[in-house]
Amino acid sequence: MTELLTPESEAEAAAIIARHHDSDAPLRLCGGDTRSGFGNPVEADVTLSSRALSGIVAYEPSEMVMTAKAGTPVAEIEAALAENGQFLAFEPMDHRGMMGTDGTPTIGGVFAANVSGPRRFALAGAARDHLLGARFINGRGEVIRAGGRVMKNVTGLDLARLIAGSHGTLGFLTEVTFKVLPAPKSAATLIVTDLTEEDAVKLLAAAMALPLEVSGASHLPYSVRSAFLNDGINGDSATCLRLEGLPESVSARLDKLAAYAEPFGPLTRLGDADTRELWREIRDVAPYQDRSLRPLWRVSVTPSEAAALVGAMRLEAAVDAFYDWQGGLVWMRMDGAPEADILRALLKKHGGGHATLMRADPAARKLTPAFEPQPAAVAALEARIRAKLDPRGIFNPGKMATQEMAA
Repeated sequence: MTELLTPESEAEAAAIIARHHDSDAPLRLCGGDTRSGFGNPVEADVTLSSRALSGIVAYEPSEMVMTAKAGTPVAEIEAALAENGQFLAFEPMDHRGMMGTDGTPTIGGVFAANVSGPRRFALAGAARDHLLGARFINGRGEVIRAGGRVMKNVTGLDLARLIAGSHGTLGFLTEVTFKVLPAPKSAATLIVTDLTEEDAVKLLAAAMALPLEVSGASHLPYSVRSAFLNDGINGDSATCLRLEGLPESVSARLDKLAAYAEPFGPLTRLGDADTRELWREIRDVAPYQDRSLRPLWRVSVTPSEAAALVGAMRLEAAVDAFYDWQGGLVWMRMDGAPEADILRALLKKHGGGHATLMRADPAARKLTPAFEPQPAAVAALEARIRAKLDPRGIFNPGKMATQEMAA
């Protein structure tokens, strides 16, 4: 059990980090610790958490920009936005179910891990695409400000985006500024049932190419279908397409989408409430929310190759899977060992991509690189960046060693 430090001010956090820099003592950095167990194991006797750095600093709904301290709970952010008809368009997932953790998701943790949900591939982009600025403390204990509150201000924007997805290996986030958007007034889902995985991926691609602004595209095979909507989806499989916007627009676009999809298979329409629940469950990986620590992979792949990759993997190991992002994101659970070498070799054969080990038991984590190995040139560049921001390597040492930042 490591010692937990929860500084209540940026200055206090900077002083802690400066002391650890001077003594070469490593720090495990986290926010609400909802992704505990993710990444390569970190060897540190002290955990530094931003959870006590909490509160909304500035928010003017007409500007559609918010600034909040890094430890602010995501639920608090979303509640403040909902009061003004706005939301986080990148739809950050809640990792607690799939990781078996009990922490509180924080807005700093969202950006540190570049956490994004089903809407990322369709319309919204990743969390880092919404990050306008950040304050963080480097490995020397120096406070750095990158970017600003105004969307036209791009000063330091690249540095802020670099922090996003670095998983606490480049700096300790204390404050983030991000853009928000008007929340859709209505949502609906069209489900096409009984498609094979190969045909489902083809339909998802075709639907995304239509001028209908599909904001979610997922396929749920029979093995996982019952985990959604309390086993309320009929059929052997469910190919799901979400539409959002004004009620009249959603209704008209849903009719056009249904007319296009009708030749593919039986259709079901979900209203607003069921749609929101279904996509929360897709976002939070409902089928694999257990504490068994069976290996779970997050695989980014060319959408057209997704079904073939899963099929090839099933010939090698006992796996279960479902698809998001039009097939570009595959959640794959193993019934035995992680089989990282087999999965990554097959991934190269199917167009390339990234296979990230989200969870596994401690023994498997020690033996399995959590992130896709980087080409030598990219790894060297990342090492130079880390050396500039954290010269003594005290932040989350080993967590992303020789590997990539989150896609």
